[in-house]
Amino acid sequence: MATEPNDLGKYFIEHGNAGDVEGLVALYEPDAVLAFPPGSLATGHAEIRKVYEQFMAAAPVLEPGRQHPALVSGDLALTVVTLTTGELTVEIARRQPDGSWLWVLDQPMLVP
Repeated sequence: MATEPNDLGKYFIEHGNAGDVEGLVALYEPDAVLAFPPGSLATGHAEIRKVYEQFMAAAPVLEPGRQHPALVSGDLALTVVTLTTGELTVEIARRQPDGSWLWVLDQPMLVP
């Protein structure tokens, strides 16, 4: 459970390197939107699961980038990571009723 918005990025790396597709999907709200692969949109857990099944099939090794401080306003947070490639990941997370955080919108490959 992500108790802070930036926990989501840490858990993404952990689940991704473990090949845990369901763990990746669990980081998103049920109707979240993922902009990946570039030029595509996946909406909802079923579509996001398909994206990550394909992504994990290549057995990528994920490295944490530089996590920027989350910008929080009430129950919304903007999270940004500068990847080792220089690209950015930009996400909007929402605080859930139990106090945890889940991504609502995810743009994982933004070129500055």
